[in-house]
Formats: sequence, structure tokens, C-alpha cells
Amino acid sequence: MRSTCSRARFRQLLMQTWGRVMERPARVLRDLRDLQQRRQRRQELVSVTVYGADHDDPAPRPRHVYRELVGGPLDGLLLDITGWTVMERAVGAPLRTEIGRYGRGGRALYGPRPGDARLWDWQGDTP
Repeated sequence: MRSTCSRARFRQLLMQTWGRVMERPARVLRDLRDLQQRRQRRQELVSVTVYGADHDDPAPRPRHVYRELVGGPLDGLLLDITGWTVMERAVGAPLRTEIGRYGRGGRALYGPRPGDARLWDWQGDTP
């Protein structure tokens, strides 16, 4: 026995099914793109190193306050300023480094950037 279905109804069912079939690849691609972006963000966070941190675990820690070091030998590292006073944060700090101008025992001077205290700019090296 043959099922009776109008041509219009058949076309409607076909379009609904086709639309769902065509929507799946787009959804899968969108989900893959989101997954790749999340992985990239996670990898960026892991690749950030904290100045003076243990070599086995150089990643930032939750509930700590950090400043990004810009320029000089420590460019791109984060400095943990948790527990520093307002005055210490405003002045900056000489940070020990072996890769500065004065080698072992030398220090790189970093201080807050005017207008954006989250960034600390390199101000030079000192013995």
C-alpha cells in the first residue's frame, strides 16, 4: 500500500530534514572553533611565567596580584606583588637577574607605567 503525501508536504519535510542535516556541520565547526580558542587561551595562561617562581610550577597562582614587566631582560614575565604596600607598588623595584647588563648579581629596575599601573616598564640596569 502506498502512503499518500502531498507534494507540498513532502517538500516541507524534505527541507526540514535537509536544514537539520546542513545545520549539524556548521554547529560542529563552531564547537571545534570554540574548543580551539579555549585551548589557546589556556595555553597562553600556562605559558606565562612569574618572576622568581619555582621552575617546576612557574604559572600564576589564584588570588595573587601581578604586574607585567615590559622591556629589558625580564620582558613578558609577571611580578607577584601580593602583600606589597601602596608605597612599594608606586615606587617599583630592582629585580635580580643574571641576563641584565651587569650579569650575575646585577639588577633590572622596573617601575609602574604612568597611566597604567598594571604594566611595569624597564628603567635600566644597576650593579
